[in-house]
Amino acid sequence: MDPAAKGAGTDRRGIVYRLLTLISICLIAAAFVSPGWWVSLTAPNYPEATFPQGIRILFHMDSVRNGCDIRASKEVEENEALDCVHEMDTINHYVGMYPIASGGPVEKAFSPFLFAMMGVMLLAFAAPGRKTRIAVSVLGYGAVIGWMALTLYGENGVQYQTTGYLRGLVVSLGQDTKDKVEADQNLSPIVKMLKQSLEDSAASEKTSTATIGDRQALIDNLKANYEIDEQKKPMHEQVGWTGSGMQVFQWHYAKSLARWFNEPARNDPLVATMSVVARVLFWVVIGFMAVLTAIAALSAKRPLYWVLVLVPLLLPVGFLAEYAGWLWWYGHSLNEMGAFTLKPFMPTVFGDGKVAQFTTHSYPASGFFLMLASSVALALAALIRAKQLRLAGAAAEGM
Repeated sequence: MDPAAKGAGTDRRGIVYRLLTLISICLIAAAFVSPGWWVSLTAPNYPEATFPQGIRILFHMDSVRNGCDIRASKEVEENEALDCVHEMDTINHYVGMYPIASGGPVEKAFSPFLFAMMGVMLLAFAAPGRKTRIAVSVLGYGAVIGWMALTLYGENGVQYQTTGYLRGLVVSLGQDTKDKVEADQNLSPIVKMLKQSLEDSAASEKTSTATIGDRQALIDNLKANYEIDEQKKPMHEQVGWTGSGMQVFQWHYAKSLARWFNEPARNDPLVATMSVVARVLFWVVIGFMAVLTAIAALSAKRPLYWVLVLVPLLLPVGFLAEYAGWLWWYGHSLNEMGAFTLKPFMPTVFGDGKVAQFTTHSYPASGFFLMLASSVALALAALIRAKQLRLAGAAAEGM
């Protein structure tokens, strides 16, 4: 084959693999803002006519959200959907299961930075030439590190977290039934105060706690809750609000664990462990990005170059592993203070299962399919890129 023809072929392949990579970046971004998985509970005491979707929740990358919609019924008019995260938590706590908000705290806090890192990896993979790869890596990873450091350790850094993450923290704080008030049977005082502040500031139209979009109101809510908790401690133990992501993470995780089962001897070690994991992960991510920058400086013919595309390609596998791991933890960390006693069990990861009188349904949602589509696009891009490099090498040898 004429070397010139080979060169033209590699150019076309270069355009195709870069286009597929850019499509994959868009798919991964869409997956981040979409639910990755959904779980539903159905039982005879939750009839389909009243609960057409069962008690349903949605697992997003940065939070767990309500999966129940407003019921369409001629007999009953609903203005607000049932809070199914709260409902499922209430059901689960009877068998000694920790609240849903206590699962995956580190993953949820770090998810924006990890997804941004994968985006930079793919941009570096698609970049034409070594110098461009290095420039994309230095600028991209530097921006992610700065954002992560400012969020986790900067004063009021939590403001740089995603709205979904903040909303998830606030909504979980409003789920304790002992804080209900007669004025509103569905809201705790702190969440009711948040809604009122939103109405007063005209920050949004009539909303529920599941659709709050005012970031500052969410942060003010978290701060108010934090200060209330600190005032309950002895004066010498009180710590002022800094608003750093790590401070909010540690406080909220401890509060989530103690919501149903206030056992410091059992909960405090969990908080300490997750805090260490978060701090270690912070430096691991920085170190990994430094390694990725070094990889970008290597020739595209080196085996390490393929790490840039392999990690994002395996995103669905990583998501499933995390999801299954936390389900195992929920089923094997049952508290004896629950009203009913169950032996440790593995909740259903995929498909339908049975726990007591409840049928569980666990299936992928749109975000997971977007991740799968991204992986397919990246696999094709990697194959085309490999052939392009092979043909370019053959053409160089033939000249």
